[in-house]
Amino acid sequence: MNTFKVPALPRQRPVSLAQEVMSDLMDKIRGGQYKPGEKLPTEPEMMVEQGVSRTVVREAISRLQASGLVETRHGVGTFVRPSTNSPAYPLDLSTLVTIHDVLNMLELRISLETEAAGLAAMRRTDEQLQCMHEAVLAFEEGVNHGGMSIEADYQFHLQIALATHNRYFEDFYRYLGTSTIPRTRLDTSQFSAEPGKSYLFSTNREHENILDAIARQDSQSASAAMRMHLSNSRERLKRAGEARPKNDS
Repeated sequence: MNTFKVPALPRQRPVSLAQEVMSDLMDKIRGGQYKPGEKLPTEPEMMVEQGVSRTVVREAISRLQASGLVETRHGVGTFVRPSTNSPAYPLDLSTLVTIHDVLNMLELRISLETEAAGLAAMRRTDEQLQCMHEAVLAFEEGVNHGGMSIEADYQFHLQIALATHNRYFEDFYRYLGTSTIPRTRLDTSQFSAEPGKSYLFSTNREHENILDAIARQDSQSASAAMRMHLSNSRERLKRAGEARPKNDS
């Protein structure tokens, strides 16, 4: 593993209060606690429930609106949208059902995340660097215990989005979620020249290369490492498509 100096810091939450409130509400919506068409609690009720200010609540609601999960009716309140599959972003992730679809999404990720990695290298804080490092370690630990490390993979890329300090990168990546990680669709390791665990360890070495460049605040190298990482994922998925019957891809 490439080495770099990460300051010894206490663990801190890498997200703002508004993002924490948004994530909590989003989990409740997607978990069915707040159903489509149902009105959310009022601002004062959320302030008490979440222990935050009115400004934080309003920012969280604004982000939910941007994600397409809720709509606010002036003078009435904020409601869960009848169809949470119709987000403000012009993407419907329910259509990601074939290898071809995921390949197209990887092309989008390459363009977005290559830029995000470069920005993260210039703008990241020590705390955010520590969070990326922890995600890489969690990935390694998950593979060592026989897992696919999908959540750790997602967290690593999310932390890079956060480190851009551009909330649109963050919002967009949170919206994409884990569904665009190819391993959630099929076991891509079977199409690699390396056996399962080795393939995942190699994937994490690519993460380490990105992390090392961000730690050094080398924007060009961070962008190049991210492009290489996602391009490798695309090539593995292409091989998967070639190996499958035509009607499966």
